[in-house]
Formats: sequence, C-alpha cells, structure tokens
Amino acid sequence: MLRPLLSRLGTALATLILGSLVLFTLLEVLPGDPAAVMLGLEAQPDTLAAVRRELGLDGPAAARYLGWIWGMLHGDFGLSYTYRVPVAELIADRLSLTLPLALLAIALSTLIALPLGTLAAAKHGRAADTGVMIFAQLGVAVPNFWIGLLLILGFALTWPLFPVGSFPGWGQGLLPGLHALLLPALALALPQAAILTRVARAAVLEVLSEDYIRTARAKGLSDQRVLVRHALRAALVPIVTILGLQFSFLVAGAILVENIFALPGLGRLLYQAMNQRDLIVVKDVAMLLAAVVITVNLLVDLAYLWLDPRLRRAG
Repeated sequence: MLRPLLSRLGTALATLILGSLVLFTLLEVLPGDPAAVMLGLEAQPDTLAAVRRELGLDGPAAARYLGWIWGMLHGDFGLSYTYRVPVAELIADRLSLTLPLALLAIALSTLIALPLGTLAAAKHGRAADTGVMIFAQLGVAVPNFWIGLLLILGFALTWPLFPVGSFPGWGQGLLPGLHALLLPALALALPQAAILTRVARAAVLEVLSEDYIRTARAKGLSDQRVLVRHALRAALVPIVTILGLQFSFLVAGAILVENIFALPGLGRLLYQAMNQRDLIVVKDVAMLLAAVVITVNLLVDLAYLWLDPRLRRAG
C-alpha cells in the first residue's frame, strides 16, 4: 500500500511543479514585458519602470519564479495591482462561494446520475432505458451556460423562485446561501450528470453480465439488492474516475456560470482580472485552480486503491 501511495504522491508533485513552470512562462516570460501587458501600449516609460520595480520584474526570471513559489508556500500571493489588496484575501473571500458551488454541483450530478444510470442498466432495451439515454444525449449536447440562461429565464424571471445576481453570504444562514446557489449549481451539474449517467449505465451493464451476479440471483437475492449491493458497488471505479475528471470541468465551467449569474466567486474574479490585465491575480488564481484539480485527481487515485484490492496487490 505504501509503494503505490508514494508513487502517486510523486506524480502529483511533479505535475504541480510542471504546471507552475508552464503558467509562469506563459504569463511572465512569453508576453515579453508583463508590465507593458498590464498597462497597455500607451504607457509612459517612467510608469513602466515603476511597475516593474513594484512587481519585481527587474530581476531574473528564475529568481522571480522561485520567489513566487516560496511566497505561495507561505501564504503570500502578492498584492493585486487592480484592487490594491493581498491576493490571498481576494481568493479566500471568493473561494467561500466557489467551493460550495462546486461541491453542490458534484452532489447534484451524482444524485441525478447514479439512480438514472442504474435504472437504465436494469431496464436495458426498454422504455425507461430509452428515456434515460435521451436525457443523456440532450445533457451532453447543451452547454452549461445555455442551461444557466434557460434556468434564469424560467425560475428567476418567469417564475421568480430563485434570486439571480446576488449572494446573501453564509453569515445570513445556510439555507439562504444554498437557495442562491441552487440554480447555478444545477446549470453546472446537468451536463456532467448526463455524462456520468452514460458511464454508470455502461459500468453497471458490464457488471450485470458477470458470473457472480448470476450466482447472487440464483441464491434468491432481490433485483434491488443485486443492483445496489453488488452491481453498483463493483461499478464504482469508472464512476469515481469520471467524478474526478468532472471536477476539472466544473472549475472551468464555474468561470462562465458565475458570470452569467453574477456571483462573486473565484471564476468571476479570474474573468475580471483577465479583463483588467491583473496578471498577478490571474497567475495566482490559475495556479490555485491547477493545484485543486491535481489534488482531486490524487484523491481519485487513492480511492482506486480503496475500492479495488487488486490495485493494492499490483502496487
């Protein structure tokens, strides 16, 4: 167990270092002069020189990279050029919305997909299976920002059941916060639920053809118990794989969905920083999102070892 664990930790660390190098190169080396990118083409030379000194751009690239990594390890993400406040404060404030939004979307996606996928596998070739597959095809075809617009039109404008353009904050209580996040979480969850439904259906169908499933039925176990206790449990490995990958898509989709619903989250902060050419915020937020995605993938790999003993023996 220790050997595969160390191997996966080493892979995650190497991926994180490589990602930081690529991100630093794209934002601070390839543009030529980050200060000119931030201030625009008409900036005066003395202004450019002052910004370079303020941001430490007059030093060598290797020293700037190591200083950036060292600062992040100590919680120092630098000072936002636009907002003039520490980037760590901006990220902490916006993450309190984006993280619950992503977790709620994952929960909704799982609650929708697992029952539908299992139902489609149990009713393979029947009307229920056809209906579930139509839902899956539509969910894959329609992007999450379009679903978000339809949800706003239906449940915020036509029937004003949910708020749009405001977030009360968690200080007002858990229920008001979840009520404000439900529509954007649903917009994020539905396309991912469609993909997960297809994966769950295929995985459960494959398991249902195994010999031990027929043995369980021959022992007199009910269809419901066979599906839930044996088939679905054995099909969890590919399902967990897709859940880990979906978290990356949810992080990317949150940038669009938070802007559509005007939510002050991490995705909206990244979008605003890009418009305002605040490369400090862009670099730090993008690195944080990359670290979150790599960490989630690491947790998925560790879940494999827990779900499938054969992987532990192979390690």
